[in-house]
Amino acid sequence: MFVHCLGVAAGGGYPQWNCACAGCRKARAKPETASMHAGIAVSGTGEKWFLLNATPDVHHQIAADPALHPGPEIRATPVAGVLLTDAEFDHTIGLLMLREESTLAVYGTEPVLTALTSWFPVRELLSDYANISWSRLGIGEPVELDERLVATPFLTGSKAPRYVGRARHSPLGDSAEWEIGFRLEDTVTGGTVVYAPTLPRWDGKFAWQVASADCVFVDGTFWTDDEMSCQGAGSRTGRSMGHMPVGGPDGSARSLAALPAKRKIYTHINNTNPILDEQSPERQWLASLGIEVGRAGLEVEV
Repeated sequence: MFVHCLGVAAGGGYPQWNCACAGCRKARAKPETASMHAGIAVSGTGEKWFLLNATPDVHHQIAADPALHPGPEIRATPVAGVLLTDAEFDHTIGLLMLREESTLAVYGTEPVLTALTSWFPVRELLSDYANISWSRLGIGEPVELDERLVATPFLTGSKAPRYVGRARHSPLGDSAEWEIGFRLEDTVTGGTVVYAPTLPRWDGKFAWQVASADCVFVDGTFWTDDEMSCQGAGSRTGRSMGHMPVGGPDGSARSLAALPAKRKIYTHINNTNPILDEQSPERQWLASLGIEVGRAGLEVEV
């Protein structure tokens, strides 16, 4: 299985267009440290590729990765589909960029597909532009993506996007299948990768998913729960937005470090998080634990 990291920034990107936090100022001063939105591309054979989320940067991400370039026919593309972890804007706006008479398979849970029909009507908007098949994901139900790659969704959280508003009072009822991760397995090598860009808690169910994984990409949005308010960038806590902190005694770093996985990688990192700075003490501490911070161009083979 081949995994290509396309970017690691949380919603807003890095730097964020309207933010003057210390991290964003550094990224503007040194553009080589900037990052596009979080996403990966995966393939079992290296021929057909699937994007995990379609970010607002998706056309730039495809252009930056030779494995995703079109050809040899003029309108042939190796990008075969998109697996959605949720219905957030930073993970779905890119679907609008992937029109241009493309043929794609898009996978999402029932509430995610409903959101893209009712509240953010991407499905109808794209119907005259691309040949897209929309497939419902069942939690725990494997999906064969190519000859050797299988993706199995698992629940990570139940937070609906803010734009959905009263979604819980819709025909969806109290559906909790808003946020998922994927367990990606190569049926030939037995290699396993877990991708979970949103993680409100590291509970027993998640621990089971990552216990035997060879590589884990996990939510690194905030270093502390009160990061936004401490920097004057907002009043909401990380946990209220569905993201457990990386640092601290109850953060994800210590649990991540304890895993037997060969590669442990943070993704979906907010512009306020100091781990985006390679020289920060927080970044150095993660390195001492054997934990990486993702970057565009990082490749993993399992």
